[in-house]
Amino acid sequence: MSRAFVKETAESAAPPERMVEDGPNPVTPEGMAQIDGHIARIEGAMQAETNVLLRETLARDLRYWTLRQATAAVAQPSNDGTVAFGATVTIRRKGREQTFRIVGVDEADAARGLISFRAPLAQAVLGARPGDIIETDGPLGEIEVVI
Repeated sequence: MSRAFVKETAESAAPPERMVEDGPNPVTPEGMAQIDGHIARIEGAMQAETNVLLRETLARDLRYWTLRQATAAVAQPSNDGTVAFGATVTIRRKGREQTFRIVGVDEADAARGLISFRAPLAQAVLGARPGDIIETDGPLGEIEVVI
């Protein structure tokens, strides 16, 4: 029989660890509050949970958020007129305007207009000033920083 059809793990195997990105972990004040909220919620759930597998999953998530909390650096938006971490920026590209806020990795939610500082769009506009036009390669195209 081929090894491809043999079950490799037991039903009770612990969940795999959550990936943690290397490098800085800047967060907005709201992002730090979200991390604190995740930790409090998980600690509360662990006290009430009796299922061993669910407890292991909660413990894994608690390790992740505790590490994210320990490495978090609360960053305040720059007041010098440049686009920086935590700033809300409006750009014009491809014939339309977009407004978004540049936030930490764990805070990012594109549907709510929150993009990670690691996203290509955020990387393109960081350090720019209103009126700057940024030429980028690839799908981003030309970006005009409005505010």
